[in-house]
Amino acid sequence: IREEGPENAPPILLIHGFTHSLETWNGWAQALAKDHRVIRYDILGHGLTGPDPKERYAPAERAAFVGEVLDALGLERVVIAGNSLGGLSAWRFAHDNPDRVSALILVSPGVFSLNGVADGPAEIPAAMRAYLLTAPEAGVAASAGAIYGDDAKITPARLKTMRDMMRRRGNGAAMIKSLEEFTLPDPTALLREIQTPTLILWGEADAVIPIEQGRRMQAEMPNATLITYPGVGHAAQEEAPEATVADVVSYLREVEATDEGAND
Repeated sequence: IREEGPENAPPILLIHGFTHSLETWNGWAQALAKDHRVIRYDILGHGLTGPDPKERYAPAERAAFVGEVLDALGLERVVIAGNSLGGLSAWRFAHDNPDRVSALILVSPGVFSLNGVADGPAEIPAAMRAYLLTAPEAGVAASAGAIYGDDAKITPARLKTMRDMMRRRGNGAAMIKSLEEFTLPDPTALLREIQTPTLILWGEADAVIPIEQGRRMQAEMPNATLITYPGVGHAAQEEAPEATVADVVSYLREVEATDEGAND
């Protein structure tokens, strides 16, 4: 867990996606830490956290673990931002714990059925298993190329961090276990029940989860706003940090002003 910003400022929790680590939020952290207590962590089976002895890798378990992190930090109510798998954890936690989430920021989150994943997990190709276990340099570069809309923004230092985190002891096997438990059942009924103010950010060049899912998500959620970014891929917070965090800061000011007005 990494914390930045004033301890008594409004807290915001940042949750990264599959095969990544908390470094994906570097471009947001400094800007958000001016007015917020910024908290980010390597999710179970990733980064420095490493494999979970309890193997809590299913989507529902990952969402529940968000609450354990908040409890450990003594936080009752927070803003939660999540990208991809982290976004799936974020909105599911908000659905199950509406009193604990003041706002949601979702960056290309997991939501609707994709690549054969629906009520049950999809079969994991042998090549994917090998990639997760070994994280070869060329493979990590190719994966980053699929995640980014603009390959020119992928730095050698970022690739090295991604590869180093994937190759930490036990992480590859944990990621495989995660895929073996990964499901995306129809979320429509749950989305319609989420009243939490929600900002959805989506790269228009997202090659991992199509932008149509973002538009569909906004249509189903009663209190959601969608902003899209031309030429940007799946991890918009990392590829276009200045533009995305500016939209987040503006949105949070509106939400926090509304909260203050309601409490007066």
